[in-house]
Amino acid sequence: MCTAATYKTKDFYFGRTLDYEFSYGDEIVVTPRNYPLPFRQMPTIENHYAMIGMAHVAADYPLYYEAVNEKGLGMAGLNFVGNAHYQDELEYKNNIATFELIPWILAQCATIKQAQSILEKINLTTEAFSEALPPAQLHWLLADREECIVVEAVKEGLFVYPNPTGILTNNPPFPTQLFQLNNYMHLSTQPPENHFSSALPLLPYGRGMGALGLPGDLSSQSRFVRASFVKMNSVSGDSEPESVSQFFHILNAVDQQRGCCEVEAGKYEMTLYTCCCNADKGVYYYTTYDNHQISAVDLHKENLDGFKLMRYAPISTEQIHMQN
Repeated sequence: MCTAATYKTKDFYFGRTLDYEFSYGDEIVVTPRNYPLPFRQMPTIENHYAMIGMAHVAADYPLYYEAVNEKGLGMAGLNFVGNAHYQDELEYKNNIATFELIPWILAQCATIKQAQSILEKINLTTEAFSEALPPAQLHWLLADREECIVVEAVKEGLFVYPNPTGILTNNPPFPTQLFQLNNYMHLSTQPPENHFSSALPLLPYGRGMGALGLPGDLSSQSRFVRASFVKMNSVSGDSEPESVSQFFHILNAVDQQRGCCEVEAGKYEMTLYTCCCNADKGVYYYTTYDNHQISAVDLHKENLDGFKLMRYAPISTEQIHMQN
């Protein structure tokens, strides 16, 4: 499925992989400050923070998979099938459909603290965008350069969890994902030592044996462990090229290759795109399954006081730089 990550060098970076067997027609979409954002049960927000991210635009509405606003707050929705649970409308809450949650938060909030205040008043409803687009079963990663949280709507209610790893995958619920790291506290970047038995002369048999025992399968729990280990042990320079390159290397650790994860007969999950947004500068970098060259869209090169969505089709064919 998907993996979302945060990373900080001199600047703060937010991004994700989107793993699925087909695309809905994804575009990099800039929503300017004066583009009206209607909500089914709440008043339209006429003026708001500008935002950029990957979205499917339906009936002129940006259905964001993830986005970062001009204040540096990022939010991503990841599949949470079997655990997500939404409510009917409640009179004493702000009733928000799941497809509205990212714009509702990023339109109004500059920080995690502001987002937490808004989340306290929210009821996530079962309302669909359309008959063809029913409510997606999701949970969400939110982060600014200082804090990171996870939002989950389950049968017991809406929960907000601090996220010390800055990583989120799919199932199980986040507290269980985090707890499972206890099973990997033995992992090390250093060559392994023999703790098996002093009676056996066990030795490392080659270079590069750090992280021995790191799970390598494509399950969401294994991806959470792998991405957390790679991110939290990552070493990078502070420059923009070094930071962006390192962010993509972190998420490449959980890349899904077509053919390795069959979800239906002849249909395979693959990493449709990977994105990395410099949340401080508003530059959205991305790669696609068939194009590993990093492309970028700069939020601040657009007219952020405009009234229309700015939409860019991802460059999806491989770009190869010939040197001779």
